[in-house]
Amino acid sequence: MESVKLMNRIDTKYAVPMSVLPAILRAAQTDYFVQEIDGKRIATYDTMYYDTESLDMYVRHHDRQLVRQKIRVRQYVDSDLTFLEIKRKNNKGRTKKKRISVPGFDITGESFGETKKEKWSVEDFIAAKSRYVWSELSPHLWTKFHRITLVNKAKTERLTIDMDLVWDNVVSGEKKTFSELVIVELKRDGNVSSPMTKIMLNLRIHPLKISKYCIGTALTTPDIKKNRFKSKIRKIEKLCQS
Repeated sequence: MESVKLMNRIDTKYAVPMSVLPAILRAAQTDYFVQEIDGKRIATYDTMYYDTESLDMYVRHHDRQLVRQKIRVRQYVDSDLTFLEIKRKNNKGRTKKKRISVPGFDITGESFGETKKEKWSVEDFIAAKSRYVWSELSPHLWTKFHRITLVNKAKTERLTIDMDLVWDNVVSGEKKTFSELVIVELKRDGNVSSPMTKIMLNLRIHPLKISKYCIGTALTTPDIKKNRFKSKIRKIEKLCQS
């Protein structure tokens, strides 16, 4: 996994019903390894997304701003690791991720993380790596799911398969669960040939640009503009019913 972190990458996402997942996994056996941690091949992820009071990160994505960011604290439960992460999308469609280790979800200005040999305060890390300042941000959306991670045998790409998605909005108090939805994300350094794109094509599954944060926010925040996401939400609900 160390050799395929892909912190600077191209992402291709798919949304599929749970009923199709066994077919995807069977087809992937020839070309992929599966990540295993302490004998477990399905890992638990807990994530808290931060945003401004006006939900600037959500709105910029909704309004089709090509350059945008997401800020989150993600706990890799089975590995007992927690990171403050900044995901940046540039106008070339590449995703770059920067992160520092933090002690847990209770982040204060006095918390310190470490990346390589650098040490940061939370305020300095946010200021240096994002367009925001820490004092503007507050917790907004819990996102919880289970994940299977595959790595192709050439070790040039990672594939994440997210299931049992739960969104819990800490501001509105609304909660949404999609137990039948599976989000598959292919992560690679450029649009190089991938066994998974061929597998999906054979199964007649087409890419779908989808943000877990934005969909979760749209579903759990009353009176927020969501016109751009309505068709995707309808597609997801239709997949879950199937």
